[in-house]
Amino acid sequence: MLGVDPGTQVTGYGVVDVVAPVGRLVECGTIALDRRDPLAKRLRTLHDGIAALIARHRPDSVALEDAFYRKNVRTALVLGHARGVVMLAAAKADLDVFEYPPATIKQTVGGAGAARKWQVATMVARLLQLSRAPEPSDAADGVAVALTHILRA
Repeated sequence: MLGVDPGTQVTGYGVVDVVAPVGRLVECGTIALDRRDPLAKRLRTLHDGIAALIARHRPDSVALEDAFYRKNVRTALVLGHARGVVMLAAAKADLDVFEYPPATIKQTVGGAGAARKWQVATMVARLLQLSRAPEPSDAADGVAVALTHILRA
């Protein structure tokens, strides 16, 4: 399972093998995008990074954080582009894509729909029996997306 927290500056990801009781962390990290680059170049870099993860780990599906309402329409639109690029990479690999709203991810992993980032990261570490939470927080968010799908599937 590949979980993705998409962004146009930093995209967090987590690859989790589904094993009892919850899973085993295989890899997590971030795909950093240079905000000075044109959007099209950042989206290509994001696509290439997600495609490489899919090729390397061969997940059975991809889960990503759903878009949520933002006051800044431009930010929401640009985030939609990033989500679309992740979906395209998954579709090109014939993978199913699952989307989860941020509140559902926080509820599932953190225990409350309004859980803070550090709470979700702490629970990711506990659920996967890690000695510490994945860093940076964007990586922990990607793992939380994967765990949400595993726990809800």
